[in-house]
Amino acid sequence: MNTDPNAELSKGTNPAKSLTKVLGQSEHVKDLVDECAEELSSVNVTLKEELMVDGDSLPGVENALEKNEAVENKVQEASEKLADVNRGLEDEVTERRMLEHQLAAATEEEKEARHAAFHDPLTGLPNRALFEDRLKHGLAQAKRRGWALAVMFLDLDDFKNINDSYGHDIGDAVLQAIAGRLKENIRGDDTISRYGGDEFLCLLMEVRNEQDIMPIAEKIITAIQAPCDVNVRGLSISLCINVTIGISIFPKDGTTSDTLVKSADEAMYRAKGNKSRYSFAR
Repeated sequence: MNTDPNAELSKGTNPAKSLTKVLGQSEHVKDLVDECAEELSSVNVTLKEELMVDGDSLPGVENALEKNEAVENKVQEASEKLADVNRGLEDEVTERRMLEHQLAAATEEEKEARHAAFHDPLTGLPNRALFEDRLKHGLAQAKRRGWALAVMFLDLDDFKNINDSYGHDIGDAVLQAIAGRLKENIRGDDTISRYGGDEFLCLLMEVRNEQDIMPIAEKIITAIQAPCDVNVRGLSISLCINVTIGISIFPKDGTTSDTLVKSADEAMYRAKGNKSRYSFAR
């Protein structure tokens, strides 16, 4: 038997709403009981008046009057008890609603904490920990199904000059803009991550060969090179950003997450040395 007080909430029901309905029904019953008490009281008053007018002792009527008065007392007592029950229900409804608000707040805090643990606070992209988890999961799938996958290591060229020339606020705005472009230019099953500073990682799932990867790399380069307009503290700047990409492929360039990232990193530095936009691992 489930004794968790929040079990009903997890199933999509609303205990406070249910209690409110019960409270409404109970208050309706109390109103009916009060009406009965008023009607009995009215009957008893009428009987007493008739006895006083007749002046004769009528044992049957007196008996009925006594019973009616006893019933009237019981009905009034029932009404008072119902009023106590209703007050208790009102308190329970208030407490339930408070618990629901607290549960909702705690759930939202837990969601935000979980998101913060696995996402970069500046760009909102998956961080290293989440990228590594997805890469390991992708490797397990690739090994099981005979797929190839690729890791891209992206480095923004001369990004330090932006921070030095315009300040970190402008640099952060540029990184946020670049992150948005990267998210818009990857496939649904792929993952883009901020690796740190001005470096990003991209996991490409289920690729066949280098020819499948080249159009994706060129698309990303084109998107990043488009003029980047930022406005911070009233300062509007249009910047052109370039990126260099290194690419490694599983299983050719590595069979673990560490070796694939390292191979892609080395390919990126080789591309910088060759003045090319991207390069594959050797």
